[in-house]
Amino acid sequence: MSVILLILPDFLLIALGWLLLHRLGFDRTFFDGAEKLVYFVLFPALLFHSITRTPLSLGNTTVLMAATIGVMLGGIVLAWLGRLIVRPDPAAHASVAQCGFRFNTYLALSLAGGLPWPGAQTTMAVLVGFAVPISNIGAVHALASRHGGNALREIARNPYILATLAALACNFLRVPIPHVLDVALGRLGACALAIGLLCVGATLSLRGGRAHAPLMAWMVAAKLVLLPPVALILAWALGLSAGERLVLVLFSALPTASSAHVLAARMGGDGRLVAVTMSIGTLLSAVTLPLWLDAVT
Repeated sequence: MSVILLILPDFLLIALGWLLLHRLGFDRTFFDGAEKLVYFVLFPALLFHSITRTPLSLGNTTVLMAATIGVMLGGIVLAWLGRLIVRPDPAAHASVAQCGFRFNTYLALSLAGGLPWPGAQTTMAVLVGFAVPISNIGAVHALASRHGGNALREIARNPYILATLAALACNFLRVPIPHVLDVALGRLGACALAIGLLCVGATLSLRGGRAHAPLMAWMVAAKLVLLPPVALILAWALGLSAGERLVLVLFSALPTASSAHVLAARMGGDGRLVAVTMSIGTLLSAVTLPLWLDAVT
């Protein structure tokens, strides 16, 4: 299957989300409720279901955890290098730094499900589960250091982390999941991807941010262009299989999470600047993702 055809359905859903909000009469309240449903119910169900579907070994999971930590730390380092290279306003950098290492979880699981490897979605779910606390620590710490906030509290109550820990525990302990519950979780997970991508489209905005164009350009380039080679080096160093390498590179090349602007605004940062940076990265990833996937396959 062409890589373009792999990513096209997801970007069509993103485009539909934008049309629903801006052209077809759906209001922001509708998408606020949808985002809340995905965040607290649908996506945790998807993570739990994906991770418990395939038995994991401790050794393999440890290697995936090391790869995830390496990619996330690489992204954080690239984001903070922007302060030395671009010399931006410190407050603006604190808000937008997360765009250099946070990732869109909806695209992650959706695209992984279409990869030509049976274990791709399970592997991606494990990567996402390990990466969520690291990304939250990086994003919240940067904002908290300038605007106040409790990073540990944000992480401890994150539903993605709780779902991942529960799923890994059930997997390693071989706890049987009742068939009825497994089917229900699978159906909730199927809803998560479609609704989540619609919400991504509704958050797209290109208004504002011109005064910080160099900072935005650096963060987008760091996430979409500079971080995937780091993932390739890590995959080689850790001896990952071809399928695992493909998933890791896809993970590293994902655009920023659509919720990044919400976190920035909630913690006193520049939410509009983050929204513009996230939007530009999401649109450009339609070009860069196929290139990276083609390069790996």
